[in-house]
Amino acid sequence: MNSEPLLNVSNLRLETTRDAACVVDDVSFSVGRGDIVGIVGESGSGKSLTARAIMRLEPPAIQRTAGSIQFEGQEITTMPRKALLKLRGGRIGMVFQEPMTSLNPSMLIGKQLDEGLALHGRHSAAQRRELILRMLERVGIQDPEKALTAYPHHFSGGMRQRIMLAAVMLVKPALLIADEPTTALDAIVQRDVLELMVELTREHQTSVLMISHDLPMVARYTNRIIVMEHGRVVEQGETADIIARPRHPYTRKLLSSLPVRGEARHVDRAVTPVVQVKDIIVDYGRPGWLRKDRGMRALQGIDLDIYPNEVVALVGGSGSGKTTLGRVISGLLKPTSGQLRFDGQPVSRSNESWSHYRHHCQMVFQDPYSSLDPRMTVRTLLEESLRTETRLDQAARQRRIDEVLDEVGLPAGQYAERYPHALSGGQRQRIAIARAIARRPKFVIADEPVSALDVTVRAQVLKLFADLQSHYGFSCLFISHDLAVVEQVADRVIVMQTGRIVEEGARDTVFDEPRHPYTRRLLSAIPLLEPSESGGVQTKWRLQAEP
Repeated sequence: MNSEPLLNVSNLRLETTRDAACVVDDVSFSVGRGDIVGIVGESGSGKSLTARAIMRLEPPAIQRTAGSIQFEGQEITTMPRKALLKLRGGRIGMVFQEPMTSLNPSMLIGKQLDEGLALHGRHSAAQRRELILRMLERVGIQDPEKALTAYPHHFSGGMRQRIMLAAVMLVKPALLIADEPTTALDAIVQRDVLELMVELTREHQTSVLMISHDLPMVARYTNRIIVMEHGRVVEQGETADIIARPRHPYTRKLLSSLPVRGEARHVDRAVTPVVQVKDIIVDYGRPGWLRKDRGMRALQGIDLDIYPNEVVALVGGSGSGKTTLGRVISGLLKPTSGQLRFDGQPVSRSNESWSHYRHHCQMVFQDPYSSLDPRMTVRTLLEESLRTETRLDQAARQRRIDEVLDEVGLPAGQYAERYPHALSGGQRQRIAIARAIARRPKFVIADEPVSALDVTVRAQVLKLFADLQSHYGFSCLFISHDLAVVEQVADRVIVMQTGRIVEEGARDTVFDEPRHPYTRRLLSAIPLLEPSESGGVQTKWRLQAEP
């Protein structure tokens, strides 16, 4: 084997073009042939900018001011544009975080897969078609022929990521750069996509540079790891050694931020539930005058009780019906049939019970940037949530706003007049939580509230959420595909599959003694990182079985 590294980055420095602020400083690392190397760190640590610089895809506002990037012995930083175009997609491929923004929504899948082969290969149209069909079958697309004439929106997130991987691997690149390739995917799909990526790269002898803040994933699939903080590499080495015996304080901080299971709480279930749903059915595409098919049944007769001060976690794969059920309970989606009760009383859209329920039911969404009006200041956003609170006059509302901002750790004097774009992702999620609790609700629905956050910010937001829930005693429906987070926050766990509840029970019972095969498959999909005495973590597999 050639001992020379496939990729060698030396003393890379990136600065903003406007004010010469350094965003990546003196970064050096290498990727050997056949290596799978992970880059980890918080948002803003420079991971993605470093990866993009390898392909000279930095944003216009960023420029390289120092350093060398060599690939297969060639200097990329001075490479002519024509040679660079051959390198991109040909010798170096890239899989981005969100495939829907990478795939052209107006172009057929077959055409998009053919582009790379036509540009970088020397195959005839018939040969390219055959290669594409074989690759689609290889990545698990059930009907490759039909997929060629489909558009990206016809596929789920996991299927789109498989198609992106197929598009990149068709050309057989020497290096694959995967930038947060599975962040938005559930545990089972995440494992399937990553296992597929590893298999394909081994078959084609492709090296991988994986950028992620998912430490369990990096621990499972990489052989070397690079830790970045504020644009600098603070530690790098063999993955097993780094996670077991971290030397740098920042690495130890990252590892200590992983969710851990707390002690089980006692929840009184001998009282009237705060929220009850009975036989909820949701059909999409219901039959009309011109339609004879029933459409798709998203929820198939769901029964659920949530008790005072209880945190119920709703888990399951993509398409299991988690978010649909959450939207029904929140009132954002009208069910086909079924009944909703609040504090033991039926809730109907036709009378005052609906207004009463909506006042006491609040929601925290997955992406706070899209759920917060960018034209409103923080104070205006919180004031809007209180506008129907008749018990508070104007002065009392302002005091409530100041109070709730202090509760979420964002003092009003510093943050009340800011707009959402002037806040970090973690700060925006704190504002979303503040908006939800400003009315002092009895019930909160949290739909994937920390999935877009890095590990340290996620730990802070989860602690904040737990503290507020303990202080105010509101009940919560916590929807998530991150089982580690669920294990930390939940009192009871409900597992959904294809619109049905397949398992339900106390958190410890479901995690330690799962009964349904689907629950066991979910729990065995990802490794478990447990703290060790050396200050690092050790990798274990749930259910004592490797997926």
